Amino acid sequence: MITTSIKRRTLLGAGLAGASMLAMPSVLRAQDKSLKVGVYGGYFKTSFDKNIFPEFTKATGIAVESIAEPTGEAWLVQLEQAARAGQAPADVSMMSQVAMLKGQSTQLWTPIDMAKIKNGSNLLDRFVNKYPDGRVAGIGAVSWYITLVTNTDVYKEAPTSWAAFWDPANADKLGLLALVSNSFLLEVTAKTFFGGTNALDTEEGILKVFDKLAEVKPNVRLWYRDEAQFEQSLKSGEIPMGQYYHDVTGLAAADGNPVRSTFPKEGGIQDSGCWALSRASQKSEEAHVFIDYMCQPSIQATLSRKVGTSPTVKREVTDLTDKEFAAVSSDIEPIVPRYDLYQSKSDWLNQKWTELIVG
Repeated sequence: MITTSIKRRTLLGAGLAGASMLAMPSVLRAQDKSLKVGVYGGYFKTSFDKNIFPEFTKATGIAVESIAEPTGEAWLVQLEQAARAGQAPADVSMMSQVAMLKGQSTQLWTPIDMAKIKNGSNLLDRFVNKYPDGRVAGIGAVSWYITLVTNTDVYKEAPTSWAAFWDPANADKLGLLALVSNSFLLEVTAKTFFGGTNALDTEEGILKVFDKLAEVKPNVRLWYRDEAQFEQSLKSGEIPMGQYYHDVTGLAAADGNPVRSTFPKEGGIQDSGCWALSRASQKSEEAHVFIDYMCQPSIQATLSRKVGTSPTVKREVTDLTDKEFAAVSSDIEPIVPRYDLYQSKSDWLNQKWTELIVG
């Protein structure tokens, strides 16, 4: 479990681990109802193929053909080009929040009829992705947390705030994610020092946040793109503090490594993916059945146990124990990334990030 979950996280970031599609048993191929579902590749796809899709088919009679998505914008581009030709490489896909917004701009997503999503009332509001006019573009599929991690040999006491990153006592001790669009450190800085992420509503506000974030630079040993590199340095104590994935850190700790994951008082960073229906799909009925099925508290709990993701539904409707919930999530209000900025100001943010932070 420990090895595979770390592989899942790495592959989720690293991309297509193999473009093979799920081979369907002949009995399922003969069925009338089927659905092509795009999911992140590697261990993530393997977990869905093993733990989720067969049970869905058993419950609904709808056969699933799972497709390993390439990472980043590549899948969005493929879906967009195919839709123009009236084709759908997948009917339903798991999409990042920024990809959801970019797809909205071209009306790529067929609006979801919430009257057909009986389990939709279980969802947390932040996991219902809407067009500007209120139509529902996507439904929360999975979520995960980035938290403040420390080596317990070096730090006997867990830090309580993201402000620890700025403490002069931590000079040359931090490992932080290298990109503005995956570290979400602007949001962390805004929440910790400026009262919330609405401090990022204007360019003037963003620049003030950048200035504060720049003060962290003397404390950074490594701006990392390779998660395995930072994870190893965290375990050894070479880089004893930083930001990393909560579930993977917990698994490493359970394996006997001197590491801990802390949800700071300002909240962990909660990132997520949505289920979205391509406008070119002819399988709207089946897609709605699938999305409704995935919103069930029992299915979200299964994902937490088997895949290591945080529920997109309210905690109280699941049967997760306190220990199971703590392994993947927290009751502290999260820092939700400002995905809108990474769509509308992507080039400017990347330029400022390079100039002011990592340059």
